Amino acid sequence: MGTVQIVTSAVAAAITVVAVVLAVRAVWRILAVIRAGQPDPSRFDDKPTRLKRMLAETVGHTRMLKWSVVGAAHWFVMVAFIVLSLLVLEAYFEVVDAHAGLPIIGGWAVYGLVTEVIGVFGLAGILVLIGIRLANRPTRPQGRSRFTGSTMWQGYFVEWVIVAVLICGFLIRGVKAATGHLEWPTWAAPVSHALGEVLPASETSLSVIAAIKIVVSMTWLITIATNLTMGVAWHRFAAFFNIFFKRDPDRPAGSGLGGLKPMTSGGKLLDFEEADPDKDQFGVAAVEQFTWKGLLDFTTCTECGRCQSQCPAWNTGKPLSPKLLVLSLRDHAYAKAPYLLAGDDHSNVDALALAEAQRPLIGGPDEQGVIDPDVLWSCTTCGACVEQCPVDIEHVDHIVDMRRYQVLIESSFPSEAGVMLRNLENKGNPWGAPPNTREDWTKSLNFEIKRADGDTEFEYLYWVGCAAAFEDRAKKTARAVATLLHEAGVDFAILGEGETCTGDPARRIGNEFVFQMLAQQNVETLTEAKVTKIVASCPHCFNTLANEYPQLGLKNVQVVHHTQLLADLVAGGKLTPVQPLDGKVTYHDPCYLGRHNRVFTPPRDLLSNAAASGVTEMPRNQERSFCCGAGGARMWMEERIGKRINTERVEEALATGATTIAVGCPFCHTMINDGVTGKGQNEQVEVVDVATVLLRSVKAGA
Repeated sequence: MGTVQIVTSAVAAAITVVAVVLAVRAVWRILAVIRAGQPDPSRFDDKPTRLKRMLAETVGHTRMLKWSVVGAAHWFVMVAFIVLSLLVLEAYFEVVDAHAGLPIIGGWAVYGLVTEVIGVFGLAGILVLIGIRLANRPTRPQGRSRFTGSTMWQGYFVEWVIVAVLICGFLIRGVKAATGHLEWPTWAAPVSHALGEVLPASETSLSVIAAIKIVVSMTWLITIATNLTMGVAWHRFAAFFNIFFKRDPDRPAGSGLGGLKPMTSGGKLLDFEEADPDKDQFGVAAVEQFTWKGLLDFTTCTECGRCQSQCPAWNTGKPLSPKLLVLSLRDHAYAKAPYLLAGDDHSNVDALALAEAQRPLIGGPDEQGVIDPDVLWSCTTCGACVEQCPVDIEHVDHIVDMRRYQVLIESSFPSEAGVMLRNLENKGNPWGAPPNTREDWTKSLNFEIKRADGDTEFEYLYWVGCAAAFEDRAKKTARAVATLLHEAGVDFAILGEGETCTGDPARRIGNEFVFQMLAQQNVETLTEAKVTKIVASCPHCFNTLANEYPQLGLKNVQVVHHTQLLADLVAGGKLTPVQPLDGKVTYHDPCYLGRHNRVFTPPRDLLSNAAASGVTEMPRNQERSFCCGAGGARMWMEERIGKRINTERVEEALATGATTIAVGCPFCHTMINDGVTGKGQNEQVEVVDVATVLLRSVKAGA
């Protein structure tokens, strides 16, 4: 061993020891912060399914590949990081002896070929990602970027480290080829052999390059070990666990959350009959009151901004960015960590951590709150953030948990929503309409509808919903659905006055108490009526009945949306479209039907049968559909900041040239119709439910 090899070996050993010690300390610290969260036993069930889903989403890149070029580039970079870690290990042998390589597998030609190919595509992939980051940098003149708010130096640092390590790897192989010590034939390492033709045959330079490779790699490790909130790096390790512990591993990858997570305290479901606000946890009032999975979510965020780029609030100039919300909670959690981990004795806690501990979780700039109230109440719970997140962060659950504390304990929420909540408590519907008028929509029908009273037999219960019972435009949809079911010979019934609001707006604004009250009443009613199948017109009712009522005891009940049932009836020949609708038709995917519950095809099948031109898609459709702005109880809250969300969506719909905008949700119907009216296009463009389009085609001229 020459002088150069001695020096480089010593440098490599020294920096490795420092890096490993710091990394071990960092991992221990991160685990301590995550464990400071509340228990969540539900994350440990069905481990085989969880493992299968984790492998599908990581190895298969099911989320990332939706972004085509970005996803493919990231896949090669991910594989390069995992596989080529072996080459960093190999550098420890090469820095000592230029002839050395990895024991056992180092001489295999297949190993040489695989690492060569991955190295080439990994280098190409990381250069593509660097180019994309530069093209979308926050300072670009086009406006808001998905990287706005991301810590850009960290992203650039990680990317250029990968470039440097990959280049060093090829230089080492090239020098080995020049000296005649490369273990593999030309077919297994063509790039390395080509470099060997132009690089000097110097064993000393090989040792230096190997040392540089180790120093660069260990500098990366030291940097992330001293920056625990560096999600762009730590997600490489945390993502596997975050995906494994996702809330519903059996739900399709890339789908919204569907039903909300029920309220818990200390890892147990909260029973409102026995709960004590002085002892039990009502929502989240401090960062340590999130579950450990919530703190793992915050730690895993890679700051990619995909959630931000799809968020309707962010895209219309509102202060909510799902990414920035998660980053604020992450930074707060780690800044407060010394206080949290000190136990009862805070005498040795530094001043910064003590100051962080005094900050309210929700509060405006004057209160130095971690999350501004305008951020919290801008969310429509559309699920676009959850659907887009490549590491399965559950933004909506965290937002609703914070809302729950604000509503139930602080009584702090937008004032206009108070009227809606009082109406739900007193009248059983958000409009405050008399309950005895729930059946008024049936008066103009020329046939009788059964009432589900426990003795009457029927196949489907038609869950009308509050909007279709009380709102004039939505009543037309209810009549259309009922008429089509009658025409198809479906044996169905309604609850009439026995139906009350499912509680969706109460739950999503954060009032779990009112939701539980309404839901338990409905579950009891449905059980007494011996309901086994439900068809619902409102996606919010559909989602609540299908995904949330089973939490409260509604078992073995099949729930479908009316577009699903009608599509089956058309396919089975029980309904036949006669006269196709003229003009161009576009379809707006409701968030709670499409993204949250993956019902994309049935409405389009119906429109393809009932409209002459089929469906002209908007740029943002299906899982990337843009929200109408009514979800998350926003239907009953004023939109005072930025551009109206429904205006943004209507502009996109009008740009297709459509004369008919078809919807599958009464909330969407109201919001889209108001947007069309606001644009002065109500005489040129009609907003109707898919069921109405089908009815016109089935009963031509009616």
